[in-house]
Amino acid sequence: MAEAIYNRIAMLRAERGISRRQLAEALGVHYQTVGYLERGEYSPSLHLALRIARYFEVPVEVVFSTEPFPRIGSAEGSRLTG
Repeated sequence: MAEAIYNRIAMLRAERGISRRQLAEALGVHYQTVGYLERGEYSPSLHLALRIARYFEVPVEVVFSTEPFPRIGSAEGSRLTG
C-alpha cells in the first residue's frame, strides 16, 4: 500500500483565482490530472511536484506533505504560520 501524499493545490489555486484548466495548461498536463492530484487519487512524480511548487512560487513542502496539513484556523495551523 502506497503512502498518502497530501497537498494544498486546491487552496493555492483558490487563493490565486486559477482554474484547474489554467493550472493544467501551465504545467503541461491534462486538467483531470489536476483534479486527481487535488483529491489525492494520484501522487505526482518528483518532477511534477517541483513544477507545481515553482508555478506557485513556494517551496515544495508548502504544497506537498506526507502528513495531513492542519486545518485553516486551527491552533496548530496558526502556530505554524504566525
